[in-house]
Amino acid sequence: MTHGQNIAPAYDIAIVGGGMVGASLAVALQPLGLKIALVEAVAFGSAAQPSFDERTTAISNGSRRILETLGVWPGVSQSATPIRKIHVSDQGRFGFARIDAAEQGLAAMGYVVPNRALGAALWSRLQSSSAIRIICPAQVARVTAGAHAVTLEVSAPDAETRFDTRLVVAADGASSAVRAAFGVDAQSRDYEQTAVITTVLPQKFHDGVAYERFTAGGPLALLPLDGGRCTLVLTLSKDQAQAAMEWSDAGFLAEVQRRFGFRLGRFLKVGRRMPYPLSLTRATRTSAERCVIVGNAAQGLHPVAGMGFNLGLRDVASLAELIAEHRHEKTFDAGCAALLAQYDAWRASDRGGVIAFTDGLVRTFASPLGLVKGLRDLGLLAFDLLPPAKAALSRLSTGAGAGGRTRIPKLARGVALR
Repeated sequence: MTHGQNIAPAYDIAIVGGGMVGASLAVALQPLGLKIALVEAVAFGSAAQPSFDERTTAISNGSRRILETLGVWPGVSQSATPIRKIHVSDQGRFGFARIDAAEQGLAAMGYVVPNRALGAALWSRLQSSSAIRIICPAQVARVTAGAHAVTLEVSAPDAETRFDTRLVVAADGASSAVRAAFGVDAQSRDYEQTAVITTVLPQKFHDGVAYERFTAGGPLALLPLDGGRCTLVLTLSKDQAQAAMEWSDAGFLAEVQRRFGFRLGRFLKVGRRMPYPLSLTRATRTSAERCVIVGNAAQGLHPVAGMGFNLGLRDVASLAELIAEHRHEKTFDAGCAALLAQYDAWRASDRGGVIAFTDGLVRTFASPLGLVKGLRDLGLLAFDLLPPAKAALSRLSTGAGAGGRTRIPKLARGVALR
C-alpha cells in the first residue's frame, strides 16, 4: 500500500526506539528545527526498560565528545569512572597486552558509565524539549511505506495514533520489528554463550584498570567502578550460565577467582546477577526506502570489546550530521534516497571494521587449536610491544578506521550541529 500523492507529512522524522541510541538521536536532532516523534515501548524509569538496566557501558573518548557536544555528559560525568589502562590476557598462557592512556597522551582510554545514569541524562533533555513529541509507552502496530512518506499506526494503552513521516529510524534493537517491516533481513550468529553481568568488590583497588581475560570457558571482563567496585562480565556456555545463576555467592566468586586469578586480591562481594544471551546480529542493509537502521537494529555485537554502543552512537552522529547538512535545502526531505545513500556509504567502513574486529576476537580466543593459541599469544605480545598497533585500536574506537581515513562525525570532534 502506498501514498498516491505528495502530501506534507506530520513529521520529518519518527524514531522508533527510545533506548540509549534512539534517545541520543532525538537529542542530537533537537536543535535542528524539525518535527520529530519518538516512539518507545517501555516507560522511562520502568524496571522493564532494557536499555537503562543495571548494566554499565564502556564509553570511548569519541563517544564522550559526542555526549559532551550534545550537552548530555555533565549529567553523566559524576557517575562515570575513567579507564586509565586496559590489560588483556589469556589464562594459562604467556600472551598479554597493555594499553596505557598516558602513553597515548590521553586522560583516559574511556569511561564506564551506569546505563541508568546515561538514560536519566538523555531523557531529562528529551522531556524538557518542546521540539520532540514523545509517544511512550507505545508500540508501532503497522508500517505503510510510500514513495513520499511512511504512515505509522501506533498503539498506546489509552489511544491509537496514526501519522505520516518523511523518515523512519529503526532504533528498536537487535530483533527490530521496524527493520523487518521494511523488508530488511538480518544475519544472526548465535555464539552459544551467555554473559552473566554483575558487580563485584575486589580486595585491592582497581586503579582505573579495565581487565579483559580470555579463558577456556569464554572471556571475562572487569571494568572499574566508583568505590573500588568493578562491573563483571562473565561469558559462559548457556548451560553453565544457567547453573551459575543458582550458585551461592561464595561459589560464584570462587569460580570468578579461578578464572581471573589474584591480580586484584580476593573477590569479597558480588551483587545481583543478570544473564544476557550473546549473538552477532547484522542487518543486510543500513537503510531501506524512507528508513534508516541504527544501533543494535543495524548491528548487535558481542560485548567482548565494548564497542556496541559506541558504534551505535556514531550511527547517530553521522545521521544527524547529514540531516543537518540537508535541512537548509528548499526541497528538504529527511527520507530522500540521496541522504540515505550518503548514510550507507559513510557507515560502511566503520561498521564493517568494528564488526570484523569484534567477531574475529571472539572466534580467535574461542579456538581450542594449539597453533591458533600460539599465534594469538604472539599477537598479544606484538600488540604490547608495538605502539602503532595500540594507536590503530584507538583510531578504531573513534570510528576513524585502522588507517585513520574514515570521516569522523562533527559531534565526535566537538562541533555542534546547526
